[in-house]
Amino acid sequence: MILYGSSMSPYVRKVLACAAEKGITLESRPTGFRDENPEFRAASPFGKMPALVDGDYNLADSSAIIHYLEAKHPEPALIPAEPRARGRTIWWDEFGDTLLMGCLQKLFFNRVVAPILLKREGDPEVADAAEKRELPPLLSYLEGQVPEGGFLVGDRLTLADVAVASPLANLEHMGMTVDGGRYPRLAAYVERILARPSFVERLTKERAFMQKVAA
Repeated sequence: MILYGSSMSPYVRKVLACAAEKGITLESRPTGFRDENPEFRAASPFGKMPALVDGDYNLADSSAIIHYLEAKHPEPALIPAEPRARGRTIWWDEFGDTLLMGCLQKLFFNRVVAPILLKREGDPEVADAAEKRELPPLLSYLEGQVPEGGFLVGDRLTLADVAVASPLANLEHMGMTVDGGRYPRLAAYVERILARPSFVERLTKERAFMQKVAA
């Protein structure tokens, strides 16, 4: 299976981490903005990352891809079967994809993507407003929800944990962290999830990439 997209995108990182947790080998093929690679565009007609190619089967969108992988490789399960646990897992996936990313992508695009990767001016006012007004309520909510130890849903890692931790990994690329003084439970939780092998190797490569492009 081939996965198109850069792991600097939390959506791509989410798929790669889930695949690693399940022991699935994906051939990662980085793509840039407005990539016109025909195989990539066949899998993702609107050019959004990630896109999966599995033989003659194409699929775009991180959540759709993860549900496909879950159905094809059901163990270890990352989406619980128990109704309430499944409902909470899907909620956290939606929270990470829309609410959390809706805020963080304003910071990341204007502070990293535009000025460093695209070599054009970002909009610092948009980033600053998102950091000051939008991000604190999201982090406060998470502080009240994450456990002191363990995972968001049940007693094992699920898609919920990956979907929440993956966007927050981008804070480091912006020279930011979750404030452990203000959000101690969340800071410990993020550190715990991102220390898993499914994240570590990818994040190590991302740090090296950021050092190179920012030099």
